[in-house]
Amino acid sequence: MKTDLSLVHLVLGASPIVQGVMGLLLLLSVVSWTMIVHKRRVLGRAHREMQRFERQFWSGGDLATLYNDVKASDRDALGMADIFESGFREFSRLRRQPGADRGAILEGAQRAMRVALQREEDRLERNLSFLATVGSTSPYIGLFGTVWGIMNSFRALGNVHQATLGMVAPGIAEALVATAMGLFAAIPAVVAYNRFSDDVNRLMNRYEIFMEEFSSILHRQVHH
Repeated sequence: MKTDLSLVHLVLGASPIVQGVMGLLLLLSVVSWTMIVHKRRVLGRAHREMQRFERQFWSGGDLATLYNDVKASDRDALGMADIFESGFREFSRLRRQPGADRGAILEGAQRAMRVALQREEDRLERNLSFLATVGSTSPYIGLFGTVWGIMNSFRALGNVHQATLGMVAPGIAEALVATAMGLFAAIPAVVAYNRFSDDVNRLMNRYEIFMEEFSSILHRQVHH
């Protein structure tokens, strides 16, 4: 008799343990792709917002006017705009205090910017650890399903007097499907994690450079 080795038949005919492994890997893959699409939008928006704000900041306008524009915007300040808003708000508040020390004013503004920077870093790195976990564990989950399926195939062979390739092929094939699904879930997650981590690092470098440049401007203002 001809053995049906179609993918659907192999999945439906697999043992409950192997089917559970396949279902888990499919779920991890779907969640990973959802996070990949969402994270790509988040990082793309962060990059666009950064470029837009840099054009405004270096246009030569008044910082107080820019601060009011950012504060009055309908959109929440993100990234570089949030760092600027936090730093300038604290700078203005401390500067209005009578007898405020110049060094304390600058230190307070820098501290507020560092808090905003950390908040932005946490936002950008959200869910990246999940992609790293999927990328590192999915092959082993698939390998577990493969080993279990092969074990079942060889146990079934022990109950027959004459083994044939047609008897063992379906079990081995369904086991290898689990390995393939593990790789299918892992490879996109690893590629996305590496790409997004690099994007986050580049954004954070730009933010840190902006903090240094903005601190220099505030230093000149406070000593003016």
